[in-house]
Amino acid sequence: MPRTIFHEEHEMFRQSLKDYIAKEITPYNAEWEKNKMVSRESWQKLGENGFLCLQAPEEYGGLNIQDFRYNAIFTEELGLSGCSGPAIGYPLHSDIVLPYILHYGTELAREKYIPKMISGHYISAVAMTEPGAGSDLQNIRATAEDNGDHYLINGSKTFITNGYLSDVVVVAAKTDPTKGAKGISLFIVDNKMEGFTKGVPFEKVGLHAQDTCELFFEDVKVPKSNLLGNVGEGFKYLMTELAQERLIVSLAALSLAEFTLKTTIEYVKSRPAFGKTVADFQNSRFKLAEMAAKLEQARIYCDQLVMLHNDKKVDAAMSSAAKYMMTELQCEVADECVQLHGGYGYMWEYPVARAYADARVQRIYAGTNEIMKELIARKILS
Repeated sequence: MPRTIFHEEHEMFRQSLKDYIAKEITPYNAEWEKNKMVSRESWQKLGENGFLCLQAPEEYGGLNIQDFRYNAIFTEELGLSGCSGPAIGYPLHSDIVLPYILHYGTELAREKYIPKMISGHYISAVAMTEPGAGSDLQNIRATAEDNGDHYLINGSKTFITNGYLSDVVVVAAKTDPTKGAKGISLFIVDNKMEGFTKGVPFEKVGLHAQDTCELFFEDVKVPKSNLLGNVGEGFKYLMTELAQERLIVSLAALSLAEFTLKTTIEYVKSRPAFGKTVADFQNSRFKLAEMAAKLEQARIYCDQLVMLHNDKKVDAAMSSAAKYMMTELQCEVADECVQLHGGYGYMWEYPVARAYADARVQRIYAGTNEIMKELIARKILS
């Protein structure tokens, strides 16, 4: 079905990005998977080509693109390349971390960090999850003690995307442990601050090119200028920005699922079985038809959300529904496509095997899908 939300200028941007990914990302993804991280060079090349932090204002060196369709294309094309690690890490930097600094940072902080985030010389992450607190953010234990001209941060974070390479991290910490959600504040911590250390990248089931790790904070002195917004309002900021985060995860999930189906169609058309191809069997054709129909409907749904988000009309329940539906669909498609590949679908050299391993965590981070259902239910029952 033709897509109607993009115009000529969007498609020119898409083609430029597609060409860039084919030259600078896809050929290196296998190497990055072995290294458990993308290269720092890749970040700087993205910056040099103007693909990072598209919405950043011109005063900081950005392009000031306020049309979210460009951000959506960036995530989509990375997903369509099948490079899951880059499809998660790069958009997180631009569309999840940057908004916290842009919307709530002091002018001093914005001037210090945003230009280098645009250029790719600073890689960013957001640190919410802890060993004992995942979706239940109110129970985080990291603390930020007010020491006059600075805050003293102590605690640890885990499962942090872009963590190992990160130069700048938005950290959620308790400024008042007695107030629950109203005691949470957000801070910018950078890797030049003494007491901030990192664990080694995790040995994960999938997303091998993504440098996920633990972060540790031991008496880290954070200047008052690195407080984001007001003290005690961090939870409110997180809930506000999580809508875009979940939309980004949805767009990545859908495009990665589309990539998985595309590679499977190519495979079944060429794989011989019983004197014909796998594609000639009715079961194969029906499975492909089912997936294609679901993905096309999902694409229409996500396109509509992108346009609504441009008008700032996407709420928590909408983004939660998208995140829930798209990540479930991604896992369903990956599973069906492995089956259509037979034994080869279980071999790491085949893209479908990596797609299967990479997909599973999508239903967990950015809020588990069980939490997504709870948020949807709150809206429909209110």
